Amino acid sequence: MDFLPLAAPALPLDEAGKYVAGAYVVFLVLVLIYVAIMAAKLQRIERELKELAGFAENRANGEIAAPGRGSEEPSISDSLAPRGAEEAASDV
Repeated sequence: MDFLPLAAPALPLDEAGKYVAGAYVVFLVLVLIYVAIMAAKLQRIERELKELAGFAENRANGEIAAPGRGSEEPSISDSLAPRGAEEAASDV
């Protein structure tokens, strides 16, 4: 049995270099696309976080209510909140 074809490379080394370089270029392009997508996502998250921080700061200063929540009526979660001892005693 002749095992020479198994030991010989599939391509001569001078031709294989082009394919190796091409594979590295494709890999580099994919990494750059991934980094660009992550950078865009990070910018969007930072922008949303700054907006939420602004809402929290305005609410702490008493300027406006939280977004999506009216200031006239208490929410369901407010009515389910535990009451203090003085409020519970006045209901008796």
